[in-house]
Amino acid sequence: MSKELFIQTDEQRQWLEKLETISESVKQLAQQTDEQATFPFENFRKLREIGYTKITLPKEYGGDGFTLYDAILLHETLASYCGSTGLTVSWTIQNVGEIFENRYWNPQKLDWFGGEIANGATVNRAVSEFAMGSPVRGGRPATSAKRDGNHYIITGRKNYTSGAPDLDYFLVSAWIEDEDQLGFFLVPKTVQGVSVENTWDVASMRGTGSDDLVLDNVRIDQTNLVEIPNYTTGFKLNGWLLLIPATYLGIAQAARDYAVDFANSHSPNSIKGTIAQLPNIQTLIGEMDLALTNARFTIYGVAGLYNDPTKKKTLINEINIAKHVVTNTAIEVVDKAMRLVGAKSLQRSNPLQRYYRDVRAGLHNPPMDDITIKRLAETAIENNLKAKE
Repeated sequence: MSKELFIQTDEQRQWLEKLETISESVKQLAQQTDEQATFPFENFRKLREIGYTKITLPKEYGGDGFTLYDAILLHETLASYCGSTGLTVSWTIQNVGEIFENRYWNPQKLDWFGGEIANGATVNRAVSEFAMGSPVRGGRPATSAKRDGNHYIITGRKNYTSGAPDLDYFLVSAWIEDEDQLGFFLVPKTVQGVSVENTWDVASMRGTGSDDLVLDNVRIDQTNLVEIPNYTTGFKLNGWLLLIPATYLGIAQAARDYAVDFANSHSPNSIKGTIAQLPNIQTLIGEMDLALTNARFTIYGVAGLYNDPTKKKTLINEINIAKHVVTNTAIEVVDKAMRLVGAKSLQRSNPLQRYYRDVRAGLHNPPMDDITIKRLAETAIENNLKAKE
């Protein structure tokens, strides 16, 4: 089923056409980005230029005011051009969406920050730490914030800070020692003591620049303490996180498209015509499209519920389910695409081997599969007990 069926507005279509104007240049840079493990600065320059980094900023602040559904529709298309670019920029648009939807910050700070985003600024939360492991599992950050008059002094190190080489702001989770609680501090990249250490050397998503953020006695104004969350882990599940599986959905679509094009053009001399006419090849194509259709109905269905104020309140595990279904489907689709293409898919010049490595990164983005399954079981058990009362 084509993504075309999920387009609902002229504004969505216009933005898809705008993305198409940069598609070839982003695709061309993707292979180089992967091979050299370099950050795609040029892609981000173009995304800023067309206004993509502010699509989820409300219109009153100078953005497009796109909903979660809108953003997913655009984002899976961008990710089909380059997975690393898609995943990295997703953190800015999802954080902006979450912050302004929930109005976490005081109005004055939101007004100022909205202006920064409208002018092309990028932001990501800096949460993960090696000693803590995944923040979603409940660890407390070792990064500390000490009060010093009207300022805070922040010291610590964050890893997996996606986009670090090109971010303008970091939302740093730190333990506030005087208050004995967690806080998020908005830290500009230009503040003294802030540095990025190039540590990102992995097999997948090699161009995300998910380096270490080092904070060495960073002194910032007390007004930059922007959030005091009511949870202790530095991580909260929310609907905007669906932009992560949307990234992997885009990669899977790119793999499927490559495989179908290959099937229609590859004609070994052992058969007449192309391999697209072979039953086993048609089975693989049909299975890929079936899987992608299921994934789209899942993620767009949940996004639609999230956009409905009355339905949003009833969501319990659906966001987790969508992430689980879409991410695992993406892995399945890329695997089938490689089976169709055969040994050629393993050539380093072939994009399928990059898609294969990139989609597996989704297993390690929150929420992890085991957490989703555990929560589903807990909900089922709890609901059964309540029904018996």
